[in-house]
Amino acid sequence: MELKDLFVTPIFIIIVYALAYLIKPGVTDRINRRYFIPALSLKIVGAIALGLIYQFYYGGGDTFTYFNLGSKYIWQAFLDNPITGLELIFAGKEYVPSTYEYASKIYTYGDPASYFVVRIAGIFDLITYHTYSATAVLFAVLSFSGVWVLFRVFYKLYPAFHLYFAIAIFFIPSLFFWGSGLLKDSLTLAALGWLTYSVYQIFFEKRRMVLFSIILMLAAYVLMVVKIYILICYIPAVLLWILYSTIKKVRNPVLRIMIAPFVLITSVFLGYYSVIKVGEENPRYNLETLAYTAQTSAEWIHYVSMREGGSAYTLGDFDYSPAGMVRKFPLAVWVTLYRPYVWESHNIVMMLSAFESLAMLMLTIFVIWKSGLINFYKSLTTKPIVMFCFVFAIMFSFAVGVSTYNFGSLVRYKIPMMPFFISGLFIIFYYSKVEKKRSRLLRTLN
Repeated sequence: MELKDLFVTPIFIIIVYALAYLIKPGVTDRINRRYFIPALSLKIVGAIALGLIYQFYYGGGDTFTYFNLGSKYIWQAFLDNPITGLELIFAGKEYVPSTYEYASKIYTYGDPASYFVVRIAGIFDLITYHTYSATAVLFAVLSFSGVWVLFRVFYKLYPAFHLYFAIAIFFIPSLFFWGSGLLKDSLTLAALGWLTYSVYQIFFEKRRMVLFSIILMLAAYVLMVVKIYILICYIPAVLLWILYSTIKKVRNPVLRIMIAPFVLITSVFLGYYSVIKVGEENPRYNLETLAYTAQTSAEWIHYVSMREGGSAYTLGDFDYSPAGMVRKFPLAVWVTLYRPYVWESHNIVMMLSAFESLAMLMLTIFVIWKSGLINFYKSLTTKPIVMFCFVFAIMFSFAVGVSTYNFGSLVRYKIPMMPFFISGLFIIFYYSKVEKKRSRLLRTLN
């Protein structure tokens, strides 16, 4: 960060708040409007805090790579020749003579996922005068737009539980810290929120189908480019949500039982087909190479972590064959959801993550205890939205748990599943309370 951050960024923050207060009446109601400004504020604080910690605690990192070794050269190109700057924003992986002077200096130019972040930062730099913290604030606003519409989906389904959903989506430290700054995670959170909101509008509300179909495709494209494995885990889960909700609408119980196997088979087939088609766009993530990609990622991250004294972990010795990965499935999911433990923390950042993991474990135990195993299982298997949340969260947890092997990276990688998993727990808790009230009422009447 530079001296100009102190002058440019406050202006942009004032503009953001002015626009927020302007649009708030159109995107909130009298109940949920209390969360709008506080949630936005946490995003802005998280974006700026992330930059400060990377600069003064870590001494650098991805966020400054995207900025100082990335969008900086797009900004310079625009100053020299706006046409060249535009060419850089829309450039592919190949070097061409007209942009080589700048592209050759961009560290992530050959990596489509990382360069996508540079493109967005480059666009934002045009209005922030290449000011890091101001550009980070715009990333926070983009991320906030996605989590806000995600909150609206859960709020629409269960309005009485608005506070719990606000906690799950806005107020978890990892979400507003790692998911707000100039990083991939801000873009993927935004895309995941808008994707879910578009699915809900198209298949459940059936509103403005053309508009939300376009938004859905754009959000899916962002996930495909930046972190395709999120989309691979998301597609089967969301198809299950849509198709299982269709079953629930059938009033005749006999007919519902008859068509359920067909719908489930259709869901599995469509999910499998979608994963294949998505994987075709990236050879590292097709079904034939998924295991190899997980193995090489885990081994490389573990090697770097051990070399640099990082917070490494392993799942023990096993081969990355389908059978070997299935055997490690529970352990990989557990690592993502509930580790690092407090005694595995080696610095203050990891300690905060450990307390967060401990809180998630305690919440899981509390919900199972309060609802009972039978009601927990019943909600999990009969509520389409809960099934969607847990299928996505569990698949995603396995994917990152089996391929990360470093707690420092895992803390960031796991945030896309956290709003869904925790919201799913809260919904189960809500239904357990309803079931207990119903049981007490029946006992009173009898």
